[in-house]
Amino acid sequence: MALPEPNPAEQAAGQLFDSEIREQPAAIGRLLDQRRLYASVGRELAKLEPPVIRLVGHGSSDNAASYGVYAFGLLVGWTAMRDSMSLTIYYGARVDFERSAVVALSQSGQTPDVVEYVVQARKRGALTIALTNAPASELGEAADFVLPLEAGPEYAVAATKTYVNQLAALALLAGSAAGGRNGVASGLERVAEQMAGAVPGLAAAVAAPANAFAFVGRMFVMGRGLEYATAREVALKLKETCRIAAEPFTATDLVHGPIAALDPLFPVWTIASRDDALPAVLEASARVRSAGAAIVASGNAAADVEDPAYTLAVPEPRLPVLAPLLSVVPGQLFAGALARAKGFDPDKPAGLSKVTFAR
Repeated sequence: MALPEPNPAEQAAGQLFDSEIREQPAAIGRLLDQRRLYASVGRELAKLEPPVIRLVGHGSSDNAASYGVYAFGLLVGWTAMRDSMSLTIYYGARVDFERSAVVALSQSGQTPDVVEYVVQARKRGALTIALTNAPASELGEAADFVLPLEAGPEYAVAATKTYVNQLAALALLAGSAAGGRNGVASGLERVAEQMAGAVPGLAAAVAAPANAFAFVGRMFVMGRGLEYATAREVALKLKETCRIAAEPFTATDLVHGPIAALDPLFPVWTIASRDDALPAVLEASARVRSAGAAIVASGNAAADVEDPAYTLAVPEPRLPVLAPLLSVVPGQLFAGALARAKGFDPDKPAGLSKVTFAR
């Protein structure tokens, strides 16, 4: 379904970023309309039984690839990795692509090295799949199969709904490769409902930490396991829209050195989800608190984080593997609110454009 062009007043008010966050439940619904196509490509993957899934992308797409490692590992039991495009494109390494599968993520389908990587991988025997919001793009033409993200036009420079639909697409593809018996499609339907119900309250709740941290120029974002992708994406949104030097860390990496940089003026955004990685996140949070840093607790297990300055809880999905689709929403909304608190326009980050052609 085509979306109306944004009107100038909406653009001037800097509301595109927020409106696209609010559109995410509908975007997931549009993706689910393509479930038969995803199922057919999933069956092709299952026939191949690839020894490795190679995930490639840049920016938010690379963050989604971090999630894909867990989606394929947990739903199918396959090894998936964020591959190096430089090895193939720049260094000419003779990587063995035979029988492997490539999943290339690009919202625009125009990223030059992602397209070139797919071209070379396909020539060397890989099964190539493009996940893009522009199926008729160069990437779509280069791959064996193209799967549409169906996010609809995204006008704000910083990605939101295209990122969430990449997560949903990876889960749907992995679930289809596993035979579709894991309930991913129905789980995504429920996630869309939960997200729609949670956004209004979260949008109001992020105002307090945004106003409190309007002076902040640095922040750590912590997650673990499935939620490391969320940590990376929230940190990217803060860099893009708020000019904050935000760095993502796993809970373990944070306490292996970076925690020494913390002080009371150095907030830590913490993503706590109810899964097997939660104890590590809670332990790291306790050490963050002892360093005097303010904690913003988010995720469906945010209530388990002891003594946070702010709590931004999200609903718990039926399938734990889908938690990152909900966990990212408070971070997205916070980035928009903080940008405005700092006097920036979250729709138009300085020095950035919607499509990046850098190699």
